[in-house]
Amino acid sequence: MIITASIVLYKTSMAELEKVCQSLFQDDTFSKVIIVDNSPDDRLKNIIPDKKVEYIFNGRNIGYGAAHNIAIRKIIDQSDYHLALNTDIFFSANVIPKLVEYLNEHRKVGLVLPKVLNLRGEVQHLAKLLPTPSNLLIRLFLPKNILKKKRTKYQLAFNGYNTTMEAPCLSGCFMFFRVEALKEVGLFDERYFLYAEDFDLSRRIHEKYQTIYYPKVSITHYHHRHSYKSGRMMLVHMINTIRYFNKWGWFFDRNRRKTNKRVLKELEYKLSKKEISKHKTTVE
Repeated sequence: MIITASIVLYKTSMAELEKVCQSLFQDDTFSKVIIVDNSPDDRLKNIIPDKKVEYIFNGRNIGYGAAHNIAIRKIIDQSDYHLALNTDIFFSANVIPKLVEYLNEHRKVGLVLPKVLNLRGEVQHLAKLLPTPSNLLIRLFLPKNILKKKRTKYQLAFNGYNTTMEAPCLSGCFMFFRVEALKEVGLFDERYFLYAEDFDLSRRIHEKYQTIYYPKVSITHYHHRHSYKSGRMMLVHMINTIRYFNKWGWFFDRNRRKTNKRVLKELEYKLSKKEISKHKTTVE
């Protein structure tokens, strides 16, 4: 079993890089880790601690998905599972073995996301329905207490995030792929410089495989949310969101409507069965 990983750097702090490297190199899980550096200089290579690392310096910022693709192309004919993750992530040693075990037992699953916690231990709702334009406008521009019901539905938060569920849109902060799925559907679409590339790839995998939120293991995510703090990054976010909807459809997207309806129906059915079982137990 060959498991590989890739991270993309861009002016990443040394402390953050050291933290994610501690997770990646805490045992011998990964056969190879590829670090692709989009920074203007290569000073970060001096703090990478492990011989299993391949460091690639681009000398310019080619984008998040494009940089991960450089790494994935290098391992795609050797690796069974590949992790593409952000640098603002850390996790314990049991996470990858548990995810591998799950994928080995569920051959139809092409992509899995564990439970994601913030630094306060709160769950981040990063398993979603396929987005509509209104979903992303609400998320980007409205306070969390406005249109809360619509937001909760889109983020599948009504499910409680404590049970395994199928979600067609999984966050790019920690994407654990079956490499076979990447061979079939392709890699990140490099037309997205940053943001929306994870929505796009998750959707393409979901069309051929299952994309699963698996909460039996968890990771911690700093979640910088740069686009909420920087006008320039907000513009980048909006441009790539427009590219996403230009590709998949704005208001007339039959596959989105069909997929979201099926996912909601399955989740609601599971929840109703759980409530019935809970009621029976209470009565007995």
